[in-house]
Amino acid sequence: MRKILIGLLVLLLLIAAIPLGLMATGTIDSTSLRMVLNVMTGMAGPTTDADTVEQQYRVPEGFTLQLYAKDLPRARFLRFTPSGDLLVSRPHAGDIMLLRRDANGDGQPDAVETLLSDLKRPLGLDIADGWLYVAESNRISRVRFDSERRTVDGELQPLVEGLTDNGNHWSKTIRIGPDGMLYLAQGSTCNVCVEEDARRNTLMRFNADGSDGEIIANGLRNSVGFDWAPWDSAIYATDNGRDLLGDDFPPCELNRVEQGRFYGWPYFNGDNVPDPDMGRDPLADQRRPTAPVHGFRPHNAPLGISFIDGSDMPGDYKKAALVALHGSWNRSEPDGYKVVSVHWTDTGIEERDFLTGFNSDGEISGRPVDVAQGPDGAIYVSDDYAGAIYRIGYKDDGAGSASLPTVAPKTRLDSAPPEWLAGADLDAMATRGAELYQQYNCRSCHEQGENPVDLSGLSQRLGYNAVIDSLQAPQSPMPVFPLTETEQRELAAYLLATPSPSGTL
Repeated sequence: MRKILIGLLVLLLLIAAIPLGLMATGTIDSTSLRMVLNVMTGMAGPTTDADTVEQQYRVPEGFTLQLYAKDLPRARFLRFTPSGDLLVSRPHAGDIMLLRRDANGDGQPDAVETLLSDLKRPLGLDIADGWLYVAESNRISRVRFDSERRTVDGELQPLVEGLTDNGNHWSKTIRIGPDGMLYLAQGSTCNVCVEEDARRNTLMRFNADGSDGEIIANGLRNSVGFDWAPWDSAIYATDNGRDLLGDDFPPCELNRVEQGRFYGWPYFNGDNVPDPDMGRDPLADQRRPTAPVHGFRPHNAPLGISFIDGSDMPGDYKKAALVALHGSWNRSEPDGYKVVSVHWTDTGIEERDFLTGFNSDGEISGRPVDVAQGPDGAIYVSDDYAGAIYRIGYKDDGAGSASLPTVAPKTRLDSAPPEWLAGADLDAMATRGAELYQQYNCRSCHEQGENPVDLSGLSQRLGYNAVIDSLQAPQSPMPVFPLTETEQRELAAYLLATPSPSGTL
C-alpha cells in the first residue's frame, strides 16, 4: 500500500512539473496553469451561475441565452436521445450522465442521473438502432439502450479494443454516419513527432459492429470534432494546430475529410507550410498534403462541431455549423473561449462570433467543448471548465414549455409541378418509397415513441420540392439518409400519396 501511495505521489509530481515549468519560464500565467491542470488532471475550474451567464455572456441579436445546467464538472461531449434527454460524457469522472428533458418547463433538466460509470476516460458517444455507443480512451463499446425508459440493458460489449491512449490527445471521438458506419477520430501522442501507431492522428471507419476497420485519412493532429454537412454529406473535422511556434502560428483548422487524403501533420501546418522541426516528408513522392478549407485563429483549439437546422433562424444560418473553441493555454494573450458560427456562402466560408464573454481581460470563466442541437431546435453548449451546459434559443422558441415544442405545420406547396413528374409512374414510385420508409425505419420517429412526428395531411402542406428539400437537409434529430436523387423522389411520392399508404401519415 505504501508503495502504491508513493507511486501516486511521484506521478502527481511529474504531472505538476510540466505546467509549473512552463509557468516558471513565463510561457503561461497562473490562469493558464489552472486551465492546464483542468485538462490534465480534471481539477475543477470556476463555477458559474445564471446571473453571470445573463450579464457577461453574449449571443447574436434575436437569440436568447440561459444556463441550462450547472454542477457538472468536466462535462465534455453531448448527444440527444430519441426521447429528448441529453447525454453528457465526463472523461475525468469516468461516467456518462443523463439530463432528463425539461418537461415541467422550468428551464432546467427535470433530473440529472448517472447512466454509466467506472469507464476509462469516455468522450465520444452516439445512439443508433437501439444501441448506445461509447468511446473510452482505449476501446469502443456499445450497450442496448432504451431511451424511453432511460435504461441500459446488459454490459458494455467491446467492439474495437486495443486502442492506444498514451501521450497527448488520448480522447476518442465516435459518430455513426449517415451510411450507418462507425467513425472514429483519435489524435496524436505528441505536439509534433512521427507516430508509432498508424491509427493515431487519423479518421477511421468501421462497420457498426466494429469490424473491418480502415483508415480514411491521416495527418490530422487532433480532430476532436467532426460532422456531416446536410446538403452533401461531406465530412468536416476540426483540427488543433501544433504548439510552441509562437502566438500567431500555426492556425487551427477545419478540414473537409476525404478518402485517402493526407492533411499535413506533422510535416506541414496550416496552408501546407513546412514544419521547421520535421524536415522533408519522407513520403513526399507518394502524397501531397491537403490544405484546410478554413483556418481558425492560432491556438483557439476548435473541438466539437455541429451542423444545425437553421430553418427557423436568419437566412444565413441555412448552411452553417457551430464550433466550440476551447481556447488557448500557452498564448501570451489568451484567445478563443467562445462558440463561433461557420457559414458556407457563395464567396467561401465565413466565421462569426456566436457565444462570447468567457474571456474577461484575461480572466477565463468558461471553456466551450461541444455543441448539439436539441429536438426543440435550441442549441446546447457544454463547458468543461465551469461544469455547465448553456441553452441558446432563437426568439420565443418555446423555452420553458411543459413539453418538447412541436413544429407548426408549414404550407410549402409547389408553385409549379417539378419537371420530373411528367410521365412519372407515381404508383410504382410510391411502392418503392414505401420500401425505403421501412428500410430506414422511419416509423420509429413518425409513428412510435413519446413524441412521434405526425405526418398526417402532409400533401396539404408540402409539395414534392419541399419534401425532397427536407430529405436533403433534415431538421434535427432526423438523420441525413444516403438517398439517391431517384430514391428521394420515390420516398416523396410515397409520403404525398393520397390517401396516405401507411394509414397514419
